[in-house]
Amino acid sequence: MLATSVASLTVATWAYLALARGSFWRIQSAKPDTSGKAEFPGSVVAVVPARNEAELIGPVITSLLNQSVAMPVVLVDDESTDGTADVAQRAAEKAGKADALIVIQSKPLPMWWTGKLWAMHQGIERARAFNPAWLLSVDADVLHGPETVANLGRIASQGPYDLVSFMVKLHCESLAEKLLIPAFVYFFFMLYPPAWIRDPRRSTAGAAGGCILVRAETLERAGGLESIRGAVIDDCSLARLLKQHDGRLWIGLTDQSQSLRRYETFSDVEHMVSRTAFNQLNHSSLLLLGTIAGMVITYLAPPLLLLTHSRLTIFMGAAAWAAMTITYSTMVRYYRLNPAWALTLPLAAFFYLGATMHSAVKYWNGSGGDWKGRVQDVQDRHITETPLC
Repeated sequence: MLATSVASLTVATWAYLALARGSFWRIQSAKPDTSGKAEFPGSVVAVVPARNEAELIGPVITSLLNQSVAMPVVLVDDESTDGTADVAQRAAEKAGKADALIVIQSKPLPMWWTGKLWAMHQGIERARAFNPAWLLSVDADVLHGPETVANLGRIASQGPYDLVSFMVKLHCESLAEKLLIPAFVYFFFMLYPPAWIRDPRRSTAGAAGGCILVRAETLERAGGLESIRGAVIDDCSLARLLKQHDGRLWIGLTDQSQSLRRYETFSDVEHMVSRTAFNQLNHSSLLLLGTIAGMVITYLAPPLLLLTHSRLTIFMGAAAWAAMTITYSTMVRYYRLNPAWALTLPLAAFFYLGATMHSAVKYWNGSGGDWKGRVQDVQDRHITETPLC
């Protein structure tokens, strides 16, 4: 009886996900239409927050300075100790565009701000001197093709949209990356279906922080980054803020911009996820329990049902696993992996479930949200970020 009930719930869940969750798994619907040669809709300034990114920042800055859309680039050096700013300046000089790169040193982190948002805020304040119509916020580990910014502008004009975001192509070569990175993007789009994000009638709001183009006027009207200064998940918080102020959003995939950050080990991915997962659940133990139950029913139950002795539950488990595999295969193909990797989603889900539980433990013990020497998501915190001991 229990197995039948679980099987019924599992099949119903996958029927909903496959048929009624905004077609989140259809990759084509998340790819932009970048045809045409429309002019970029106004001036733009890029803001790059960077903390100890000397290893990656050089080619990133070069790719921004070599965009088909000319723009100043403001690099905010967030208390780096590895010479990040020097590497960036040398890259700009080598590209023959030293005048287009503006480097500012971050001021001490104020109470209640998270580090990235504080750095972005300072960069935006500096960018105001150019009176830009648009602000481009990009991570310091993302390499951009020369038409990336132009394509963002075309999409913004087509909407018209107030925020346009690309989910950049993540690095996917190691065993850990092949198992977990396509699943990460798949789960993100499941939580934030692109079609729902674009729909102004829905409250769903999301963005991918690696590459965001935002209308400066809309951001200012919404209260600026100060309105979300304590957010750990800054990209989705920004998207939610703008949509609450009638901003229109677009998110999709791109092959033109690629993350240079590698996740060589399972520990690397686990740290990435556990840094923010419990924050995503609003630090709610009840939501954590619901997530555990939901993950078990959705991803772990289908293969386990194949071990039961009832033909009905075996059939239902196989049907659910087939739906899971078919929908996930689109992301596996997008990352150019062997189709057999589509069968591994239950393993990836089990890993992410463990990382989410670890995220809660880190929050409770005071080490949550740690990133490059800072702790920024702990229980009963009195300051936003504290040094790691």
